[in-house]
Amino acid sequence: MAESNLPAAGSPEVSQDGPPGDFLSNILTPGSSLNPVFLTIVDGVLATLLLIFLGLLILSRGSIHFIFLMFITGCLWASVKWFVAELQSMRTQEAGQNSPTTAGEKRNTKAKDE
Repeated sequence: MAESNLPAAGSPEVSQDGPPGDFLSNILTPGSSLNPVFLTIVDGVLATLLLIFLGLLILSRGSIHFIFLMFITGCLWASVKWFVAELQSMRTQEAGQNSPTTAGEKRNTKAKDE
């Protein structure tokens, strides 16, 4: 019987060759939505979708359906950008709260008060 090179069902390690494999294996990990490569791909996909709808709008001679689809795509793109901006601001706030200098400053102010 031939042996399979596939990983076991419970195996957490998936070996992929090269950066595309790394990207695909890391896409669903927490925090991957802030990966610059992922954000570039999302921007490219949404821009391509808008261009396709623009082309279909021209070919259909101004169908209202494609105008609404372009509007929905624009809203989706804006909401993704807003969500990513909120995630980045939350990370910078958490990094500021967890930095050792701010913790040391808090200890110094407590010592002065006593």
